[in-house]
Amino acid sequence: MLLFKKVSDLRKHIFNERNIGKTVGFVPTMGALHQGHISLIGKSIKETDLTVCSIFVNPAQFNENADLKNYPRSPGKDIDLLTASGCHVLFMPAASEVYPDNYKQLHQFDFGYLEQPMEGAHRPGHFQGMAKVVSRLLNIVEPDSLFMGQKDYQQFAIVQEMLMQMNSETKLVMCPIIREKDGLAMSSRNMRLDKMPRLIAPVIFHTLTEAKQNAKSQTPKQIKEAAMEMLSLPGMKLEYFEIVDGKTLHPVEYFEQFETVIACTAAKLGGVRLIDNMVIKS
Repeated sequence: MLLFKKVSDLRKHIFNERNIGKTVGFVPTMGALHQGHISLIGKSIKETDLTVCSIFVNPAQFNENADLKNYPRSPGKDIDLLTASGCHVLFMPAASEVYPDNYKQLHQFDFGYLEQPMEGAHRPGHFQGMAKVVSRLLNIVEPDSLFMGQKDYQQFAIVQEMLMQMNSETKLVMCPIIREKDGLAMSSRNMRLDKMPRLIAPVIFHTLTEAKQNAKSQTPKQIKEAAMEMLSLPGMKLEYFEIVDGKTLHPVEYFEQFETVIACTAAKLGGVRLIDNMVIKS
């Protein structure tokens, strides 16, 4: 695996690889990698010739300074994981490389309702910060395919819209959520969970599973009410549980009206914020 820290060096390497006919897959991350990230690398290796992973902790995606400060960082472990996975290129830039003094954002994005509910309501400005860095990284790497996980479903929907507004030819590929044995969605934040919150955390998965099972016999409203009750546990602060249209993210009143329906939730447990979702109808 090759490691690049300079934009110019990375672009030169990708240019040379493209010249011999290779396609490029891209997996942007903020580090603290786990098997969920590695599954994205594996998907890219299968579908493209050159897999590029970036590690860049983007300050604009954090609403709280404490969250940014506490975000786990493990560059040595990350490099070992990526090397073992077969990743071809790692890009680990400094902020000055991503945003040089003369940098001007090429696109201004209007995501409308997509960025307002759920994560948008609890993390104002988060998606504009995410779009800024992802669009910048896309302009650097210029991949044929971009691989992102389903766990951040709202982010996936917004990146899809962002690519349309950029008139980008990059294909966005959504990869399944990778879970621990007890169902908890893998996340870089999981390592911050203390013993008792970690024991409680799988209730999120069990609640989503029950919501999917009940979709054949109950209305979205009934399912949401039951889910909110299941997630009202001591030490857990539920931020939202929503059942939404997979395209627009508008709340769903009747399952029959929509082709794709997603149940999305977020909760704080022991001071650690966890998000998850499940496809209810597809």
